[in-house]
Amino acid sequence: MRAIASYDTTAVTELFNTTPIGLHLIYSDSASSQTTGFLKGNLRWNKLTVTSSNGSVQNGVLQFNRQRLINDNYRITLTVTLKDNETVQTVLTLPRVVGIRFNLYSDSIKRGVHYYLNVEGQFSSHKVFPLDTSVLRFATSDGQLIGQDLLLPKQDTSKSIIIEAWYKPNSNYYLRTVVPVKQAPDNDSLLTDPDQLFKKKKRN
Repeated sequence: MRAIASYDTTAVTELFNTTPIGLHLIYSDSASSQTTGFLKGNLRWNKLTVTSSNGSVQNGVLQFNRQRLINDNYRITLTVTLKDNETVQTVLTLPRVVGIRFNLYSDSIKRGVHYYLNVEGQFSSHKVFPLDTSVLRFATSDGQLIGQDLLLPKQDTSKSIIIEAWYKPNSNYYLRTVVPVKQAPDNDSLLTDPDQLFKKKKRN
């Protein structure tokens, strides 16, 4: 007997640590069966005992530890035991980050306003998702980092800021960019303070 394991690609295992899984069992006589749930087969999970090298499997749902997944090269070994004690192992491979990129929402930094450092992960599943500080480390040439935000004080005189980002599980994934600091004052047409608007009208 051999087993083939698969996971639900809509469960976004790129970011979340749980996913429905399915098992396709192929027997020595070439007959086969698939588990209920994700694969919509007729083999009930209560007819199987499934143990995992990372986390646990309960009624067709795998929960795993992200850091251990990284340490194990994104591979989880499942051991499947049938009612007659026949046992088979199979390996489930989950998506990994294969690259990172900046996707900044603005092309300049404004003093006194939080500037979000948006970094996206490119995964082996060919999907792209935003990453956060649980897997990212940042450094900037000036200003204060508040979580994933950069804040420049209003009195700052920098003309541009160097922003660096590292992917913690694999520091070979590294980004560096230079973002200009906005120098021109806000356009009067964008003023929202009533006193400022009143002064503008008086000047006219």
